Amino acid sequence: QMATIRLGKRTEKRAPLIKDFVPLAKLDDIVFGAWDPIPDDALTAAKKAGVLEDKDIEPIADFLKGIKPMPAVFDNKYVTRIHGTNVKKGKTKRDLAEQLRQDMRDFKAKNKCDRLVIVWCASTEIYIKAGPQHATIEQFEKAMDKNDDAIAPSMLYAYAAIMEGIPFCNGAPNLCVDTPALLKLAQDRGVPISGKDFKTGQTWMKTVVAPGLKARMLGLAGWYSTNILGNRDGEVLDDPQSFKTKEESKLSVLHT
Repeated sequence: QMATIRLGKRTEKRAPLIKDFVPLAKLDDIVFGAWDPIPDDALTAAKKAGVLEDKDIEPIADFLKGIKPMPAVFDNKYVTRIHGTNVKKGKTKRDLAEQLRQDMRDFKAKNKCDRLVIVWCASTEIYIKAGPQHATIEQFEKAMDKNDDAIAPSMLYAYAAIMEGIPFCNGAPNLCVDTPALLKLAQDRGVPISGKDFKTGQTWMKTVVAPGLKARMLGLAGWYSTNILGNRDGEVLDDPQSFKTKEESKLSVLHT
């Protein structure tokens, strides 16, 4: 049940539910697929993560069991705490991006989908600053051909999605799609892109609580938060380089 949206002036009192206004796909019409460097199916992954209890998982166990990840584009250099075996091989990063594009086409055909949407919700990569490799699509493609370190796996997914005309949403604070090269590529091809970390956990709470503290004129000496789920996300963020990426995005909601 999504919220309502206001149409026209307030006085017109037109505020339909978003789902009645926008032709959103029904849950029964959605097929889920994934890439993952760890070969576990979704049921095994959910049980290992321990975020949901068995009683929550059981009713959809068969559905989850059916989701087996495709081999991922993954490189230990960018996420040091995970060691994946379900990983693509290629001479260059351009090769890997082409393999992802093929996966997208195959998935669409196999599942008879009208359209695809890709959401990056993988681990937070190490901190990368935008450089000349990200300035234009020509430089970006050249850097892919040269296996340049400035091109992280998340960027290859974003590039592949845009090239295939697939909307791409970035759910992690990585540089990812947020570069002049990929922004322009998306614009030129008319592909929607969005996101810079979902901020669904600690950061969301900060965003909600901080204005309340400010409104009460309460001074803060510091802000401490912890990953209580103890899942792979917490493990990845134990690495200072990955945490720096997260920290930059977390700070942005507290500055003012």
